[in-house]
Amino acid sequence: MKTLYDLAMLARMNGLMRWSSFAAIALLMTGCSTVVVQPPPSASNSARPAPVQHEVGTYTVVKGDTLYSIAFRNGTDFREVARLNNIPPPYTIWPGQVLKLSGSGSAPAVAHVPPPVVAKASPATSAPVFQTVETTPAVTTPPPAHASPVASAPATVAHPALPTSTTSAPVASVPSNPPPVVAATPVVAASGGTRTAGGVKWRWPASGQVFGRFQASAAIPGIDIAGKAGDPVVAAADGTVVYSGNGLVGYGELIIIKHNDSFLSAYGHNRKRLVTEGQQVKAGQQIAEMGSSGSSRDELQFQIRKDGNPVDPLDYLPSR
Repeated sequence: MKTLYDLAMLARMNGLMRWSSFAAIALLMTGCSTVVVQPPPSASNSARPAPVQHEVGTYTVVKGDTLYSIAFRNGTDFREVARLNNIPPPYTIWPGQVLKLSGSGSAPAVAHVPPPVVAKASPATSAPVFQTVETTPAVTTPPPAHASPVASAPATVAHPALPTSTTSAPVASVPSNPPPVVAATPVVAASGGTRTAGGVKWRWPASGQVFGRFQASAAIPGIDIAGKAGDPVVAAADGTVVYSGNGLVGYGELIIIKHNDSFLSAYGHNRKRLVTEGQQVKAGQQIAEMGSSGSSRDELQFQIRKDGNPVDPLDYLPSR
């Protein structure tokens, strides 16, 4: 028979076990109620907006450009650029105008940094980028709202003025010292022979020896003619100056002459340009002084382009 002491001890143990059970259940319930808080995503992991990309196959005109220089830079025919953009003769364009480009030319395009947005110009200071010398009047398309065209100028025209406002777009193709307009006095180079090809009577543009031959795949496809600084550079044929500037990367001081609707000739790396856009020149007339602008040595970089495509000048120049 159990004593009273044994009964008291048993009751105390039963109470202790019940208290332990309650404590264990409370601990389990506390553990289950724990909430894990995830830290918010950092700013570096948030989605970034996609970079803005320029539309492929377009070009924004900057001051100093002409339709001919844009086509020349992109290795296409100026008539194709005019057709794509519904620009009739005399091919007047304005700074800030966005042109479509076909990109179908065979010559690789020279690298060109997309121009900044052109500030709005007032009618008193704006001027067309190119003035023609065509004698037949032509109706031009209405200008955009931000610029005002100026009527075509005669054969000898003043060089485009430098911008006077600090807010206007930088001039990419107009040098700091515009070349003076010179009289049309022929200067005959040492090699005075001529050769008619493609309906054009060609002559050598300089008297030096050829040390760089034509390669159609080159970034600047033409021939390199040796010489020294100041040697005369002459027009290879009769024509009209359609570009005179330094806005094409890799060419330095550059002159482009239009001979007919199919043929252009280009003269790069000059020390000094002696003709302006719109000026008519004769074969053998001095148009520049040889130099090393855009080059490591004094030379003339000479090109002939037919319908926008570079061709070997030695196939057109007379034999020496």
